Amino acid sequence: METVYGDWDELVGAALLGTERRQGSPEALLDAAAVQTVRRRAGLRPAEAGPRPEPAPRDPRPAPPEAARRRLAQLLAGRSGTAGGGGRRGTAPDLTELLPQWLAAAGRHGYRAPAALVPALLDAARARTDLRPQALALAGVRGLWLARLNPDWRFALRGGSGGAGELPKVSDRAGVERLWQEGLFAERVALLGTVRADEAAAATRLLATTWATERAEDRLMFLDSLRVGLSEADEPFLEAALGDRSRNVRATAAELLSALPGSALAGRMAERALACVGPEGVTPPAECDAGMLRDGVVKRPPAGRGERAWWLGQLVEAAPLSCWRERFGGLGPAEIVALPVAEGWAEELHAAWCRAAVRQRDPEWSKALLGSASAPPAAGPGTASIAERAKLLSILPDGERAQWVAEFVRAHGLSEAFQLLGVCVVPWAGTLGQAVVDALAAARDAGSYPWSFSGVMGLAERCLDPAEAGRLEALTATVEDPVDSASGAAAYWSEAFQRLVSTLRIRATMLSELAPTP
Repeated sequence: METVYGDWDELVGAALLGTERRQGSPEALLDAAAVQTVRRRAGLRPAEAGPRPEPAPRDPRPAPPEAARRRLAQLLAGRSGTAGGGGRRGTAPDLTELLPQWLAAAGRHGYRAPAALVPALLDAARARTDLRPQALALAGVRGLWLARLNPDWRFALRGGSGGAGELPKVSDRAGVERLWQEGLFAERVALLGTVRADEAAAATRLLATTWATERAEDRLMFLDSLRVGLSEADEPFLEAALGDRSRNVRATAAELLSALPGSALAGRMAERALACVGPEGVTPPAECDAGMLRDGVVKRPPAGRGERAWWLGQLVEAAPLSCWRERFGGLGPAEIVALPVAEGWAEELHAAWCRAAVRQRDPEWSKALLGSASAPPAAGPGTASIAERAKLLSILPDGERAQWVAEFVRAHGLSEAFQLLGVCVVPWAGTLGQAVVDALAAARDAGSYPWSFSGVMGLAERCLDPAEAGRLEALTATVEDPVDSASGAAAYWSEAFQRLVSTLRIRATMLSELAPTP
């Protein structure tokens, strides 16, 4: 006997519990579900139409030229822009890697996104977090308007200042206060940045009005935004944040205060560090007291680190670099770094000085800790770590940075230069561009294992000056594999150079398309 099923809820219950508990067959359940489905659809009454959304705000920025719009559509679709190609590894450029450069160039020209491409742009930003700041800035107020209508794009509402919409003028105190109290997170971040650009102290006053009620993660992001325009006027607010209930907020406040050489925290850290390090040697702290904890010192070291060495490093990196000249009898940074350090403390001390130079953005100390680019990395005066050297390089002026990396590439090749190249200003032009091209050619001619250079090749496609395409043309020809080289290496190099040349030419065309029309 077949069971007769009642309403839709009973059908769902039978499906979840199993037909055997209802003394029915699966076929009967499916038949009943089909009948009920038809009944439900036939009896469905049309719902009342919801309110029509308000039109998107007007974006006053100009749209890019037509050729540039077509290029953006192509980049968003990820289609190849070159004919032919397609060897074993392919010679066609990876257009998805050119999208960040298109967005950056469009931002420099002050363009807005073409209206028809805003949805695809938001989809791209959703898939790639590295695109979000520039993509949201280009999408502007229309992007934010669309994000409110589609749950898939909600990230844009908390994505920082990009696309945050029109902000009140800083002179409109009531408008500023209202948006700060009621706005979306992205709007509040943008507002804080606008207010800070107008008057730094006004930003901390605004932040103080809601600080106690903000979520910990929001307090951390607001605090991080104070890095721009950081000055002694921020010290009272940051000093108070040292007592925050969030450990991450306390640590960030301490880091910002240590970047202010005249702050009270920097003075306290200098006193502690000077007591530990001097011409007579290194004596790390014996304990991590309450004062050190409040000033941001983390008590428990990571695995493999000794407690006293861990505490010493934190004290030295937070102390003003200016305090060491007097401690070492008037010596300059290069002379201090060159001094011998007994008892095996050199690596710990120099690593802390590297972190201090980066935090305090001190080019003199950075150059001293980098030393000569032609010297073997292991013999570096401050650090042999390529990652640390990249951070130190980021403090130097653009020209000095490119010159140092070019000299490093000439002396040591490209295998260890990947991170260093990553901090150089794009495009790599002049001596740096020439050094990279020469090193790639030398690696090919030496029969080097080609796949180990794929990362540098990819970076070169995005960063080399497009004007280098002509000099690279001769390297695209296929030659025989050198003796003792990997089989097929010559063909790989040829394909890689063809792809590099094609990409550089597309970049040149892309930038010309973005140039404003007369």
